Amino acid sequence: MGRTLSLDIGGTSIKTALLDERGKLATKLLRVVTPRPATPARVLDAIADVAATLEPFDRVSAGFPGVVVNGVTRTAPNLHDEWRDFPLAKELARRLGAPARVINDAGMHGFAVIENRGAELVLTLGTGVGCALYVDGTYVPNLELAHHPFDGSHTYEGYVGLRAFEKLGKKRWNERMERVLERVVTLFNPDAVYVGGGNATQLEIELPQNVRVVDNSAGVMGGAALWR
Repeated sequence: MGRTLSLDIGGTSIKTALLDERGKLATKLLRVVTPRPATPARVLDAIADVAATLEPFDRVSAGFPGVVVNGVTRTAPNLHDEWRDFPLAKELARRLGAPARVINDAGMHGFAVIENRGAELVLTLGTGVGCALYVDGTYVPNLELAHHPFDGSHTYEGYVGLRAFEKLGKKRWNERMERVLERVVTLFNPDAVYVGGGNATQLEIELPQNVRVVDNSAGVMGGAALWR
């Protein structure tokens, strides 16, 4: 197992780190602002600029904020329309000179924190709302909870995404998150729920016993799992 360049592509920032042969951080976590407009060309340029400052790596892993099928991005609601049907894995490999694999960002996040027992759910709270489900450690790809209706007049992302946080403030956003956690626990009946992403640190509610907040670095730490 060689070194992995691990990327967490988000609507607000792109986080990057090198992982060593054990899947541990070999560099500090680097963060650059996601360019606007966030077209594939501009995002790839930003990634290439960061990669050029790092030591050599053997492969690339990327978590992407949308549906990904066989390394091709199908949706990217918080980036740009040009991501539809974009061969991201192929283009990363071409630009960076190493084989690349890509999955949904919440999916990669979860690989760093799950315990591979029973049904485990990951929620990431950032620009949008990411969701990933695992059954005995097996990833169920591209579960798009964010754009599913919530109480008729909202989607989950509209209800507790970044725009809602900025509009409502922390107190009311936390009240909404309490209802969201109640809903997803009832819907999935998971053995464990892991809440990550940049806004997970804003949670001030009493969490159910099987729910815990995880560090945002998990978004890149899960990159090694894509090559197991």
